[in-house]
Amino acid sequence: MFRTSALASLLASFVFLSCQSAEEPSSQELTLANPASIALTDHPVAVPHDALAPLPEGKVVPLLLTPQGDTIAAQLDDLDGDGSGDELFFVIDLPADSSRTLRLSWVAQSPDYPRRTQIRFGKRTSADTPVQPRQSDTSYANQLPKSAGFGYQPYQTDGPSWENDKVGFRHYLDGRNAKDLFGKRVATMSPRTVGLDANGAVEDNYHVMEAWGRDVMSVGNSVGIGGVAMMIGDSLYRLGVTVDDTLNNVAQTTFNVVTEGPVRSMMHLGYQRWTPDGTSRTYTVEEQPTIWPGMYAYRNTVTLSGLQGDETLLVGMNNLDPTDSLTVLEVGEWVALLTHDRETYNREWLLGLALIVPKQAYLGYTEAPPAGRLAQAYFAKLKAQESRPVSYYAVGAWELSDPAFRDPATFRQYVQHLTQQVATEVDVQLR
Repeated sequence: MFRTSALASLLASFVFLSCQSAEEPSSQELTLANPASIALTDHPVAVPHDALAPLPEGKVVPLLLTPQGDTIAAQLDDLDGDGSGDELFFVIDLPADSSRTLRLSWVAQSPDYPRRTQIRFGKRTSADTPVQPRQSDTSYANQLPKSAGFGYQPYQTDGPSWENDKVGFRHYLDGRNAKDLFGKRVATMSPRTVGLDANGAVEDNYHVMEAWGRDVMSVGNSVGIGGVAMMIGDSLYRLGVTVDDTLNNVAQTTFNVVTEGPVRSMMHLGYQRWTPDGTSRTYTVEEQPTIWPGMYAYRNTVTLSGLQGDETLLVGMNNLDPTDSLTVLEVGEWVALLTHDRETYNREWLLGLALIVPKQAYLGYTEAPPAGRLAQAYFAKLKAQESRPVSYYAVGAWELSDPAFRDPATFRQYVQHLTQQVATEVDVQLR
């Protein structure tokens, strides 16, 4: 029997009871209990591989069934890249103060589940070659779009994008390391060709309205929504550079897709030998953006190493429209910081932004200056601990995704409700 925290296992607590049936060695019963007084919607459940019965030979695809015979989309994810599954993952609805029982078995071929998450990443190797889809990439300090001898944008949408049925995001892998937002108008996944022309060349075609939506957020020299920076003493430092720089302050940047499935997509970003501008220090930073369905948000997990003791992790949200001041809410063991104004191109639409961070790591917030290499942003200050991951949520709710988000009170209620969902642990028993 064991129990894990919400943060360590995607908000789920697990109790494993080893009473596997001899007649059905590959079948297990899962009982999920919601102890909270709120209903949970698309709540993430992650079950470690060690808690599962041995998989039958040749059958490595999970099949989750309700007592009525309905299928719940699930995936077995290889999180460490060793070729074998590490974690069963699915999302589920649970009424308040209730429980549900599911039957888990294993099959050789995955059912055709509706895709509710995806990662899109492509790169070209020269200015004249078409973009090809990739699962990983490594770039070096002298390989910025404006570096001598380089001189072109190699990445589709400036870097990887990830989305669910509510919202999309993208990461500027070209040295800027900010995180932008795609507003969605449909629940289906946006086309794989976003950011490409008919010949497969990089093209900025996502700042125009399409049926699926568009890039709506204005980032400037902030780090976007959920991007990271660092405070050393009282000074703010950008992880990476700006669009006009020719040499990165990160020696090597790596990207790889960890998993991409119908109900969870996850990627890893690594920054090796980051030397903040004007210092002689060197750090390693790792990020793991993860998204699952049903929320206008993604989760990010950040790990720092090379710390000397006077550092603070900064998690940002852009503030190019200063109309709305920052609001701070405390919900259980979490803190939410939010704004509701026109953080969009030409201030055309309302966009609610929020960060949901763990209270045990929260040290208050600060504001970046109005101009400079790191500017026009609010930052949640989080305790920086050597090689200890910290997870938080970044939220973006566009008024054209749901007209209810035009109302600041409605957006605030949504953030509070999402924070309550984040704070709720589900108990899972396996038999």
